[in-house]
Amino acid sequence: MVIKPMIRSNICINAHPVGCAKDTERQIAYVKAQKAKRGIKSVQEGGDGPKMVLVLGCSTGYGLASRISAAFEYGADTIGVSFEKAATETKGGTPGWYNNMAFDRAAEKDGLVARTFSADAFAHETRQLVIDEVKKLGKKFDLIVYSLASPVRTDPDTKVLYKSVIKPQGKAYSGMAIDIMTDSLKESTAEPATEEEIENTVKVMGGDDWRLWISQLSDAGVLADGCRTVAYSYIGPELSHAIYRDGAIGAAKKDLEKAALDLDAQLKKSVGGAAYVSVNKGLVTRSSAVIPIISLYLSVLFKVMKEKGTHEGCIEQMERLFAERLYTGANSSAAEVPVDGEHRIRIDDWEMADDVQAEVNKRMAALSNDTIADICDLPGYKHDFLATNGFDIEGVDYDRDVSRMDSLDF
Repeated sequence: MVIKPMIRSNICINAHPVGCAKDTERQIAYVKAQKAKRGIKSVQEGGDGPKMVLVLGCSTGYGLASRISAAFEYGADTIGVSFEKAATETKGGTPGWYNNMAFDRAAEKDGLVARTFSADAFAHETRQLVIDEVKKLGKKFDLIVYSLASPVRTDPDTKVLYKSVIKPQGKAYSGMAIDIMTDSLKESTAEPATEEEIENTVKVMGGDDWRLWISQLSDAGVLADGCRTVAYSYIGPELSHAIYRDGAIGAAKKDLEKAALDLDAQLKKSVGGAAYVSVNKGLVTRSSAVIPIISLYLSVLFKVMKEKGTHEGCIEQMERLFAERLYTGANSSAAEVPVDGEHRIRIDDWEMADDVQAEVNKRMAALSNDTIADICDLPGYKHDFLATNGFDIEGVDYDRDVSRMDSLDF
């Protein structure tokens, strides 16, 4: 069958297996090139970077990019967890299912240990599964990446299902967004979250589950001396704070940051380790495409940063996080990590640079349907939107028949 993107309400609901695999391979090639450029030695070459890494939310975005950086730049063995819909011969799987398959194939080719579990990362049983696996390997984790982004979470003890929302607090928020189908502006409004919705969002996207993972791994004795853990967040510009940083999702991210402080103290005491939240750059995701003002802001931001030569995607951000923040010591060892006044790693520094934000604000003020094509990076935004599902990837023949949906056959 010939697979074309199916877009409903600014969300792509299908994936191209070959495209997903090609994009995963592109990211792997990038970090290998950076490894050579930076002169980084892998573990196998005598380097002192991460050796055994757990990535929670390993299949797409920053989680996948983190796993790729750890494995193919530093030579780390990895365990990845994500909840995916598997493909069958005739029915497609999620993009993450294909990405994981491509990662595992590449890791095996390079002689790296890679264990990938499609499982509910919020469940105690999954934590035990990971513990059993790392013990079977005779290893301990020296890095745990927490990159879960889910709309729902079932509490593992009470079995209560919580749902997250992306809504403002206090009052409704209206803003313009990009209609990806028509290249035009449309107004979008988000009603304010209720107190219950805010509490539920914190339960899903806050620090509760991260704490459980570190606690259970610690109790099982599978944290190496000096083990570090990092979770991911976003702050963004003031114009988006009402819907994001000061909204329901922002309340969850602030809870995540509080968890980082608590876990940092805990890990320092137990294994001489550390915990961080890394504030990353804004990128196109399934959710950002439907949040008022965010899609518009990102499309302007991309154009400005590309003009300045500072634009980054997921893999560029995570490679820089590893090489210029987490592993800056001798022979790529873990060294002191630069943080802001609230103990956060700021890898969003290029996005939030004063000159970048000033230019973005100037262009945002001039936006209209008449100027959108000139002011926004519509091609770049569209590419990123499609690429997350394996479409618009260089080197893929999208008119070619895909004989099986459960294969990465080229």
